[in-house]
Amino acid sequence: MRGTPPAGSVDEVEALKREAGIAACSFVRSGMKLGLGTGSTVRYTVLEIGRRIAEEGLEVVGVPTSEATKALSESLGIPLLTLEEAGELDLTIDGADEFDSNLDLIKGGGGALTREKRVAEASKAMLVVADDRKQVDVLGAFDLPMEVIASDWEAVRDRMLEICPGEVRLRGGDAPYLTDNGGYIIDCEFGPTISDPSKLEELILSVDGVVEVGLFVGMCDAVVMATPSEVLTIVKEDGRLD
Repeated sequence: MRGTPPAGSVDEVEALKREAGIAACSFVRSGMKLGLGTGSTVRYTVLEIGRRIAEEGLEVVGVPTSEATKALSESLGIPLLTLEEAGELDLTIDGADEFDSNLDLIKGGGGALTREKRVAEASKAMLVVADDRKQVDVLGAFDLPMEVIASDWEAVRDRMLEICPGEVRLRGGDAPYLTDNGGYIIDCEFGPTISDPSKLEELILSVDGVVEVGLFVGMCDAVVMATPSEVLTIVKEDGRLD
């Protein structure tokens, strides 16, 4: 998994995240039902939505993808619904740990991949916010996460050791990380080898005990990406984004 940036570049990275997060809000309009993602970049999107509600009268409702996003949204006065209450969503805005040229994603570094995928699947379109460190030629340099049933994690680990070319780790080790759903996270070190993410997603989801895998294939319609010099919007040619 990628390490922490050098101390001197932390402020610059945060500035890029903020730019991308705020720029994504240009796609948000009154009347929308929004999926609100999880992570350090999309946090700035949620903050901007809260500001627009308070200062500009924006009228939206959100479906949070994690308890952390729910708490932040509530603190900002963003009206919330559960996914069951909301039904189909107009747009989900979320982050990513990696994206490739097809806008396929690795997500789950924050541990919320299952709810993130369910919300994205219920949306008419998905927009990702990221800085340019997340753009890759081939997915996999970031360890691939999967949520597993807690009681089955050892069996899943053993099966993944047959599939994954690198290390397979239980997140948290002796004090396992617990998801909002009560599951564990296993991180798999594939390296930049995931050239067919759809095939790998299907294979991993066939493993007993796997709840969800952090491959988001064919779901992202555009990426708002901050570079050191500008904010770019990369739109999928056949995407669903209005």
